[in-house]
Amino acid sequence: MKKIIVSFTLAAALAAGFSSCSDFLEQPVLGQENLDTYFQNEEECLKQVNGCYQTLFYDDWWQICKFIVASEMCTDDMWMGNTTQDAGDYRDLAHYTGNGQTDATQNYWQYRYKGILRSNVVITRVPDAPIADETLRKRMIAEAKFLRAFHYFDLVRNFGGIPVVLTMALPSEVQGITRSTTEEVYAQIEKDLTEAIADLPRRSEYADSDMGRATKGAAQGYLAKVYLTQEKYSEAEQVLAEVINSGEYELLPEFGDVWSIATNNSKESLFEVQTNSDLTYNLGERISVVCGSRDDSGWSWGLPTSNLEKAFLDAGDTERLKWTIIKHNATEVPGDASWSESNPYIILPDKHKSGRVTRKLYIPVDQRPSPYDAAHIPLNYRLLRYADILLMYAEVENALGKDAPAREALNQVRHRAKLADVTSSGTALRNAIRQERRLELALEYNRLYDLRRWTDDNGKKAICNVMGENGSFVKYNLETSTDEYELTNQKENSNKGYNFREDRDQVFPLPHAEISMSEGSITQNPNYN
Repeated sequence: MKKIIVSFTLAAALAAGFSSCSDFLEQPVLGQENLDTYFQNEEECLKQVNGCYQTLFYDDWWQICKFIVASEMCTDDMWMGNTTQDAGDYRDLAHYTGNGQTDATQNYWQYRYKGILRSNVVITRVPDAPIADETLRKRMIAEAKFLRAFHYFDLVRNFGGIPVVLTMALPSEVQGITRSTTEEVYAQIEKDLTEAIADLPRRSEYADSDMGRATKGAAQGYLAKVYLTQEKYSEAEQVLAEVINSGEYELLPEFGDVWSIATNNSKESLFEVQTNSDLTYNLGERISVVCGSRDDSGWSWGLPTSNLEKAFLDAGDTERLKWTIIKHNATEVPGDASWSESNPYIILPDKHKSGRVTRKLYIPVDQRPSPYDAAHIPLNYRLLRYADILLMYAEVENALGKDAPAREALNQVRHRAKLADVTSSGTALRNAIRQERRLELALEYNRLYDLRRWTDDNGKKAICNVMGENGSFVKYNLETSTDEYELTNQKENSNKGYNFREDRDQVFPLPHAEISMSEGSITQNPNYN
């Protein structure tokens, strides 16, 4: 039996089938199959494609979700949070003291490459499979290319240039592999997404039983994000306009409905991780528990900062604030009547760096599955939504000097938040768009990548002005903050970000094990020991 392995410690399993709340994912679990005899019919091909979707988050929290939460901890929006347990992985990443020897980084790297492997298997084998429906064949290949691009995009914006593997590679074939340049990785991502767009159906063209699969709009949205990350504004403008003009997506009327079990796969969503509360499987949404209060069955990793709360208050944005942050002793939690003056919501400050948790991932008491744990919560995780599309379009138009359409897109998002129109132009409009992204997409794991790609007026990337000895977030916490929760609990030091170095920390270190086992063919990012 041919075993497929990608890059050293990335020994990849081929468990292909899995279950989820969408009908297309409710398939029997497949074990590793003999690739020489598999892919003999449409059903087998579909099972392999379905298995590719499992690699978005996998079946436990430590493979992918742990690193995703850590990425937001590296910003001004989120603390490490839990002050009752020691978590070196989180501390090293969130406080910029790591050197790559963390389980979070190693697991994330390994499991993203496992996702790439599964996509490679489909892309390599489905073209020659005996399938009568050529449209379906093309769609399955396009789904795999979309997911491969998704994984590579996640890797390149976290680590910079990385090894690119596009085939079912044997160990002998990857020994000595080196890192492709950042530009080469992005070129491959663009190629995969462009080819996927050509053969993926629109959202409205899928049957209900296929809800959750990659769509033309999802691929276009991610291609736009890839272009924007590289400051390819004209290319991003074109593809974003196609998404907007397609009529496939729209904002939900109320911001509070965006993160709700009842609105899984809504018209606002371009792509989201499908979940299931069925106790037979471990396919629930996990971050709700990971980031929940320790006094409410949560783990309290990744708590909102007072700096983020202040950003909402400074903008007069009370509507989105109440649906984004819950504070200790809250007598009202929107969407949940369980709490009152006599029974307030508890986030004890001695257990939590910040007496705050995110409302977006909070599950109202009467909607919680039993047991309520990090394996069975049926809240789909929204990876890309239409508000992000509109704000990217606003950013692109502003960068191209087209402020009128930029304001129009920006104000669509603001209207839902019950905020007045922005009327500014130029740099002031640019800053308003950036602020809007922080507030609209808060705690959705976009902030770090925005800060890394934005260039400020002093020529530095925004992350370099937020973090570091003289960074705005560091100075806020050490000099101006009066927040009672954060100042009192120093079990997590308030100097988060002080150790940030401009010449090192705009990407994460590669996992040490990858470098060691490559015997020199893979090198570390600059200035990591």
